[in-house]
Amino acid sequence: MKFLLSLSRLIDRLNTMVGKSVIWLTLLVVLVSATNAVIRKLFSVSSNAWLELQWYLFGAIFLLAAGYTYLVNEHVRVDVLSQKLSRRTQVKIEIFGIIFFLFPFCTLIFWLSLPFFYQSLVLHELSSNTGGLIRWPVKLLLPVGFFLLILAGVSQLIKCIAYLRGQSPDPLARKDTKTAEEELAEEIIRQSSAGDTLSDSTEHHSSVTQDKGR
Repeated sequence: MKFLLSLSRLIDRLNTMVGKSVIWLTLLVVLVSATNAVIRKLFSVSSNAWLELQWYLFGAIFLLAAGYTYLVNEHVRVDVLSQKLSRRTQVKIEIFGIIFFLFPFCTLIFWLSLPFFYQSLVLHELSSNTGGLIRWPVKLLLPVGFFLLILAGVSQLIKCIAYLRGQSPDPLARKDTKTAEEELAEEIIRQSSAGDTLSDSTEHHSSVTQDKGR
């Protein structure tokens, strides 16, 4: 088990490195998109290459960061029912999902995408749009992205089994850091509570004033 946990940590470091590197692609997408929009509006000039570069970067963000997103437990989970179960039962459900859903689906996509990419590379496939980019780099994102997601699944499976054996922390625990959406929701609740308190205070003050007037 120690070897498997070491392998899990190695996979996590790989996905963390890739995920944190991909973050910078978000900034690059924004810059490319803004530049395209400004040039098109001011000079009425458009470039298929730059437009396709946006799509390539957008695809890279989602495909390459999928494994890291799973690592930090940020994928959407429809777990209304499972939340009522014990943590050990939730971990067992996680193991079932990894083995019978995650692995088969990701392995199938990974396997089918290899000839898809290879054919594009051998033929030096170009975009059908005038002035477009070569196609094989974006097609390479498919096998690489799903391979990283498979590795993340392997790591999660190891941690789940180790947790059931009492040799690893809770693999389903969320980090203490809150998302922007959660912070916004809490701020709205605080402001709403503050408004209700102020309203109650005003009503109480008005009632006391009326009683004194009588």
